[in-house]
Amino acid sequence: MEENLLEIEDLSVHFHTPEGIGRAVDHVSLSIAKGETLGLVGESGCGKSVTSLSILGLIPSPPGRIHSGHIYFDGKDLRSMGENALRHVRGRDISMIFQEPMTSLNPVLPIGRQVAEPLMVHHRISRQAALEEAVQWLNRVKIPAPEKRLHEYPHQLSGGMRQRVMIAMAMVCRPRLLIADEPTTALDVSIQSQILSLMEGLRHETGMSLLLITHDLGVVAQMAKRVVVMYAGQVVEVAGLQDLFERPFHPYTQGLLKSIPRLGSRAAGKKERLKEIKGTVPSLLDPVSGCKFADRCPRVFDVCRERQPELEAIRDGQQARCWKTQFSERSGRYA
Repeated sequence: MEENLLEIEDLSVHFHTPEGIGRAVDHVSLSIAKGETLGLVGESGCGKSVTSLSILGLIPSPPGRIHSGHIYFDGKDLRSMGENALRHVRGRDISMIFQEPMTSLNPVLPIGRQVAEPLMVHHRISRQAALEEAVQWLNRVKIPAPEKRLHEYPHQLSGGMRQRVMIAMAMVCRPRLLIADEPTTALDVSIQSQILSLMEGLRHETGMSLLLITHDLGVVAQMAKRVVVMYAGQVVEVAGLQDLFERPFHPYTQGLLKSIPRLGSRAAGKKERLKEIKGTVPSLLDPVSGCKFADRCPRVFDVCRERQPELEAIRDGQQARCWKTQFSERSGRYA
């Protein structure tokens, strides 16, 4: 069995607002093995980004606060670390590619300085040596004329180039874990493919682990070996990539897969509407007594509205949070 690099146990994150307490992350547990790529998927607002920010201790407080749980990185509890100790982990051992590079990069600092800064902070090397290393990383992420780009500012680069700069910044200290939060958002398909190939190549080269956060199951299919599906702040399914696509168990996972456009779906004159998941995600401010997906589920039972199901094992390596597991086990089959 592979050794885990990251383990999140029973993590809950609450946001205190004038309207009430928003339970953005609700008792989430997941793990990432050394060298593994884990996909974290779900609709916008399901808690993916908040989970990732919790790992690095970047939840804005107030209004946010980690209510409970532990986050272990290589056996060390990150939650027990002071801010100074955690600052040494950020950027050196764990790096993050944020969702929107234009708002993540400093608009008044040249690109070279932003890429070189982690090296100066964590490796205590001179500015000149750090800039030389920055040129090498800009070249590795396939930015043309890296010596010239070193002195340019974020607004002078295209969206794809800014995303490559973010990857260079995240990788320059060779982290053991890279968190990529929607790394291809707003990029066209050809640039998206280049960015994903670049990240996968760097993962193979350095042996790092990768937490890939996305709502795009096509990206997951290209990159991940194992997938965690989140809904309304909870983990609702965990599965290997093949099981997720061939034998999804949770009705929410099934709905996500049915909503993907497929080539040839209009063949032979057939015009089919994309299947949608009816309804909306429940408010994080209103506690739900039963399953959080009950109001949108096409196969809801009475018990679903009364009690929340636990995350149960289904098959080897596959888990789901659904009362259907209980009924399926009694009948001897999985629906």
